[in-house]
Amino acid sequence: MERKEKLKIGVIGFGRMGQLYGRELLKNPLWELAYICDTGIAAGKAAEVIAPHAEIIDDEDKIFANPTIDVVGLFALADSRPAQLYKALKAGKHVLAEKPIAGDIKTEWEVAEAVAKSDRMVAVNIFNRNAWYHKMMVDFIRSGEIGELAIIRIAHMTPGHMPQEGHGPEGPCFHDCGMHYVDVARWYAGSDYETYHAQGVRMWSYSDPWWVQVHGTFQNGVVFDITQGFVYGHMAQVQTHNCYVDVIGTKGIARLKYDFKTATVELHGVHDTITKTDDFNDKKIDILVDVFAKSVLAGKNLGYPTVKDSVIASSMAWKMFDDAVKNGAPCIGKPEEMDEILARRRTMKQGYGLPLWPIVDEHASEKNNLKNKK
Repeated sequence: MERKEKLKIGVIGFGRMGQLYGRELLKNPLWELAYICDTGIAAGKAAEVIAPHAEIIDDEDKIFANPTIDVVGLFALADSRPAQLYKALKAGKHVLAEKPIAGDIKTEWEVAEAVAKSDRMVAVNIFNRNAWYHKMMVDFIRSGEIGELAIIRIAHMTPGHMPQEGHGPEGPCFHDCGMHYVDVARWYAGSDYETYHAQGVRMWSYSDPWWVQVHGTFQNGVVFDITQGFVYGHMAQVQTHNCYVDVIGTKGIARLKYDFKTATVELHGVHDTITKTDDFNDKKIDILVDVFAKSVLAGKNLGYPTVKDSVIASSMAWKMFDDAVKNGAPCIGKPEEMDEILARRRTMKQGYGLPLWPIVDEHASEKNNLKNKK
């Protein structure tokens, strides 16, 4: 059999995340973006601009039925992914998907079981697994430089994504975003969760807690606390954030801080003291699409995040969120304040986690060039 040099992909969903994937797929010589499937008018216009050589369709079955398609990209909402993933596996396609892989825990585990029984490769974008800084931290911890791992502390607080800005089946922010940090803590610990207790706050008296803090233990005795919330000074004149990882061992420490432009790792071990600052690289999609392509072409996982790790992180994030609700999340603030924040975010040009509604307009020159060619 002739060895492939590139993979042909059809993507389903071309909203915010789909467009980010599309750009990275087009940059990478290992990919050919053949189909973009989306029924939205705005998404279709974006597809014309970003990938003018791809075929834009509104029937996803055309992708599954085409024997030349190697990979299906699932970038629509979470509740649509299970049915699409089953179709892809049945058609013999590999799958590259956004997280979470489904809209509820039960379905996620059913999907994970189906993937485990398949010979197809399926990657889910739990993007911290692709970050240079987390890999550096994990390697340092595993080397024994900080002694025996004891405590993991993680915080991710920004004036970011608000209620009503498109979470939908992905859930409230502690699940949609917080599952990434639930995964990071488990990865660092090298163990599964044992106990947890969560407390939340219903900021602006919204129905769901928009700030959650959870602490507990892993099965190997390591202690953790995770704090996540998009509540960090939305109306401040100058917005800021508080994001870090702090790992404490019996002999040394490893810590990380980032500002979404650069990340700085500070390692204080018994033999080595290392500081490194480099690009943060947001969602690391460029790394994911490259590693996944190389894995499919090689016939083995060369380091892409797995469905199982994603489902464990997602299910634990839901359980911790539910615990915060059960423990009584007090209402702080008024709905009018949330309306004020949402109104401000609709006019902001720069900020944390802003919806990318004007993504086509940002590339108006590309669009005009395309029209001129036609």
